[in-house]
Amino acid sequence: MERTRREGRAPSLGPRRVPRATARQVHARAHERSGREEARAPPPPGAPAAPSAAPRRRKRRAGPLPAAPAALSRRGGRRRSRARREGRGGGGMGRGPRGAGRLLALLLLLGLGRVATGAAGADDICAACHEHATCEQREEKKMCICKYGFVGNGRTQCVDKNECQFGATVVCGNHTSCHNTLGGFYCICLEGYRATNNNKTFIPNDGTFCTDVDECAVSGLCRRGGRCVNTHGSFECYCMDGYLPKNGPEPFHPTRDATSCTEIDCGAPPEVPDGYIIGNYTSRLGGQVRYACKEGFFSVPEDTVSSCTASGAWESPKLNCQEIITEISDVSVFNNTCVRWQINPGRINSKIVYVIYIKGQRLDPMESVHEETVNLTTDSRTPEVCLDLYQATNYTVSISTAPPRRSVPTTIGFQTAEEDDLLEDDGTFNISIFNEACLKLNRHSRKAGSERMYQFKVLGLRRYLNNFYHATSFNFTTREQASVVCLDLYPATDYTVNITLLGSLEQHSVQMTITTAPAVKQTIANISIFNETCLRWRSMMTADIEEMYFFRVRGQRWYQKEFAQEMSFNITTSSQTPEMCLDLHPGTNYSVSVQALSSELPVVISLTTQITEPPLPEAVFFTVHGGPLPRLRLRKAKEKNGPISSYQVLVLPLALQNTFSCDSEGTTSFFSNASDADGYVAAELLAKDVPDDTMEIAIGDRLYYGKYYNAPLRTGNDYYIILRITSEWNKVRRYSCAVWTQVKDSSLTLEQMMGVGLGSVAAVIVLAFLPFSAV
Repeated sequence: MERTRREGRAPSLGPRRVPRATARQVHARAHERSGREEARAPPPPGAPAAPSAAPRRRKRRAGPLPAAPAALSRRGGRRRSRARREGRGGGGMGRGPRGAGRLLALLLLLGLGRVATGAAGADDICAACHEHATCEQREEKKMCICKYGFVGNGRTQCVDKNECQFGATVVCGNHTSCHNTLGGFYCICLEGYRATNNNKTFIPNDGTFCTDVDECAVSGLCRRGGRCVNTHGSFECYCMDGYLPKNGPEPFHPTRDATSCTEIDCGAPPEVPDGYIIGNYTSRLGGQVRYACKEGFFSVPEDTVSSCTASGAWESPKLNCQEIITEISDVSVFNNTCVRWQINPGRINSKIVYVIYIKGQRLDPMESVHEETVNLTTDSRTPEVCLDLYQATNYTVSISTAPPRRSVPTTIGFQTAEEDDLLEDDGTFNISIFNEACLKLNRHSRKAGSERMYQFKVLGLRRYLNNFYHATSFNFTTREQASVVCLDLYPATDYTVNITLLGSLEQHSVQMTITTAPAVKQTIANISIFNETCLRWRSMMTADIEEMYFFRVRGQRWYQKEFAQEMSFNITTSSQTPEMCLDLHPGTNYSVSVQALSSELPVVISLTTQITEPPLPEAVFFTVHGGPLPRLRLRKAKEKNGPISSYQVLVLPLALQNTFSCDSEGTTSFFSNASDADGYVAAELLAKDVPDDTMEIAIGDRLYYGKYYNAPLRTGNDYYIILRITSEWNKVRRYSCAVWTQVKDSSLTLEQMMGVGLGSVAAVIVLAFLPFSAV
């Protein structure tokens, strides 16, 4: 019937509009074709035989598709008949590119329908999996398996597995704490330990473990005067030599105890009755005070030393000064008018002034009485004095000591001779020198065996000392024709000696010169160091004798090979305990040679000066308001005052600007500080790692510098960024600081802004590319 209608219609003279099939018709055809392809497809290996096609056809008939409109059916049939007549395929899908597109869409729909039909059962299983489970193929079956960190049946239950239930030591290792999370866990090292991967948290499956943190590597942790000792998981603080703990125990912990180490100061030294302190002294540990008795007092030993001890107190001085009572005995007369006596043995530390009272009465009653008082100053134990007395006169001579010394007066009486008795000796003599300081006296006398007294006056000068003056005088009594007198002379001195015969009518005198050689034995003893750069020693020469000392100083530094300091100079002093303070550089080893010019032998002593604050860091100050931070340019400082050990970058809140101290040693790392309210160390560089010219550091670059993490600044906060230089030598640390940047309303760094910019550019490119990829 359809063919009859088609053939009986008049042919069309122009293009005609062919209605398109509805979506329902297209779906029905696809379903029918899919059924036919399934029927033709062979079954998979091992699958049961497919049922016959008849039932399948009956099943399709049981569900007929809705009938299409009559016009669409007729027009579609005519198009298919015409296509068959013209020998063209396409099944009525149209002609040209538009038809090919429709065909492609139809094929895609057919494939999707087949996949949906074949996978409907598997999707039902996977859709039922728990949110913490995954669908996996096992033994040709789909199964729901709980994800790692969860336990359960995979469908109705997947609960978190508590990995930490077995204990932190078992799961994470020693010195850890275990923290369970949803589906996992993480480990944190206990306080005093750090992870070997340098992160705050870790999972031990990569070999990471917790190792002890050497807290003592942070300089100044125990504050001024403290010494840090590392322990397992912690540290202890002790006071260094020269310091004592106060306000708490020792050992101590700076965050737990209020202990502070204060430098030992013994204060004012104790007083000694009737004694006094010689020279200067320091009240620090090791300082010494030398005592001596006042004039008129003595002690055995003559002087003593008291030292400042580690307990902060002076040693009790052992000097016991007693008043001197001089005992005068064995008074005798010689040479008619001369008197000699002896004093008690005992140590005398200065000369004694004697008062000699003379009272004479001549035999002739017509003559007046002779009274006179004579003073004699001498340090001799057998003093002698020749008096100007009348001849043939009875004298009483009384001898005593002048205050402050005390003595019991001694009196002697005698009669002077007549003039004729004195003419028997002409008083001539001569002198010869031997053994440098000894004189041989040859006497020419007509009266053998008569006793004669000679007066010696000795004056010594040194050409290299303007104020040196050695003068002495004494009397020498002898009955010998040839006598020897050895003088007590100083070395390296030019002397003039005058010898005069006393008690003769004509006083004969002889003068000669003697030059002594420098001493072979050492004249400097007990040399010591005080106040770090000062020297003190004891002169073996007689008190109040001026001496010149020659100094030669050489300084070197092990950390600065090119450094060398040399100087030489002279000083002159008459003190028996000279002191000299030297102008020395800090952080230097010195060798000091001291030689008395009267001696051939110098004394060499070594001393080391402590370091002082290093030079200030060369930092150009910046103020940043909400903008990016510039890069920190670090310049290597010169080691003028000691070896430089490290450079640190400190990040401090702006609120701490009035309380921060450069030598504060409590600043911690970023991770050790729960908040940045106290600031933290962002970077630490050892001096050996800093180049000689300059290097740059970006604040907040998320890198480790030494053991410190350079964390980004918190946006919107105000900070001070400080560059600190640390100098350390001989257990002493010194610091210098300079503010590099004041940051207000902090923002991203240059590197962070560059990263954000590059990310934005990449996002724009992707968004611009999407429309083209969709065409």
